[in-house]
Amino acid sequence: MHIMVVDGHPDRSEQRFCHALAAAYSEGARQAGHEVRIIAIANMDIPFLRSQDEWLHGSLPKQLLEPQDALTWADHLVIIYPLWLGDVPAYLKAFLEQIARPGIAFTPGSLGPTAGPLKGKSARLIVTMGMPGLVYRWFFFKHSMTSLKRNVLELVGIRPVRETIIGMVETTDHRKWLKKVQSLGRAAR
Repeated sequence: MHIMVVDGHPDRSEQRFCHALAAAYSEGARQAGHEVRIIAIANMDIPFLRSQDEWLHGSLPKQLLEPQDALTWADHLVIIYPLWLGDVPAYLKAFLEQIARPGIAFTPGSLGPTAGPLKGKSARLIVTMGMPGLVYRWFFFKHSMTSLKRNVLELVGIRPVRETIIGMVETTDHRKWLKKVQSLGRAAR
C-alpha cells in the first residue's frame, strides 16, 4: 500500500509529539512492507490562498508539487495534528487548500463537491490535545475532526476515515501511544 503521512504540526521543534507520532506510524507501515512518504509541513513555506480565483487558476507553489503528487500516489492518507484553538492549525489548513485544487480533489471541470480523483482512498486522523480526549469527544463532539472528515475528506470521496484522539498530551504515556500508532501503521489503518 502507498501511504502519505502528513505531519501537520507547524512547529519545527523536534520536541513536538506529533513529529514522533508521524515517525512511529511511518516506521510501523514500512515494517509491514508499505511504501511511505512523510510530508512535514513545518519544513515548508506555505502561502495562504486569498481568493477563489487563486484556488481555481493560480499556480501551485513549487514546494507543494511533491506533496500534491504524494496525495495522488497514496492509497491511504494519515493526517497528524495538534488541536489549536479548538481546530486544525491554520498552517495545516493552508497546506490542504493548496494541494487539494480542482483536478486533484475535484473532478476536472467541476466546481462542486464530487468524488473525483481521490475516491477510493482511505484516511486516518490523529489529533493531540491538552484536554482529556473524552471531553473533546463527548462535550465538544470532536468538532475539528468531524469537520475535516466530513467537510473535506469524505466530500471528495476519501473513506473510510478513522480517528485517533490523544488527550492530555503533556502528561500521557508517550511510549504507549507511540507503540499504538506504530501498530496502526503496520495495519495501514
